[in-house]
Amino acid sequence: MKTAVKSILILAVAVGATAFTNNTMKKISVSESTIEWTGKKVLGSHTGTINLKEGSLEMEGSTLTGGMFVVDMTSINVTDLKAGEGKEKLEGHLKSEDFFGTDNHPTATLVFTSVKAMNGGYKVTGNMTIKETTEPITFDLKMEDNQATTSLKIDRTKYGVRYGSGSFFDNLGDNTISDNFDLNVTLKF
Repeated sequence: MKTAVKSILILAVAVGATAFTNNTMKKISVSESTIEWTGKKVLGSHTGTINLKEGSLEMEGSTLTGGMFVVDMTSINVTDLKAGEGKEKLEGHLKSEDFFGTDNHPTATLVFTSVKAMNGGYKVTGNMTIKETTEPITFDLKMEDNQATTSLKIDRTKYGVRYGSGSFFDNLGDNTISDNFDLNVTLKF
């Protein structure tokens, strides 16, 4: 009988402690958030934007504990070229099967799997999925007020995006495109 009462008390304390944790989901404002990309090649680089489709940060009180994001790959926009001067051609090529194949893969996702507090921010590990291929990624995330920022370096070849890669093709010369592309992300919530 004492064991049963003791078990009930332990269960009551555990349930009560859980009830007082403040777990919340902070929905990301997709209209106020930005994702800027940079892709480099031997003779220069290109820049652009891509839209967030949806996302949220999981919080326990004021501490980040998780997150999930969906990017609209069909929204790839080139910002360093003007309309009629190669902008449409490059956007079409980036959306083609040579690169991100947005007709068949209209979204990419990032799901946080581990979050550790560090020096005024967080070390985040997650699973990034592009073109149905999922790879782990680790990055630093800073949070201040109602905003989170990060910079990511992504190796496109891990996701089957090998066009113009010197790692897979010989004799590309000046047409070689860097395997990595950079993302600068600002999330508003």
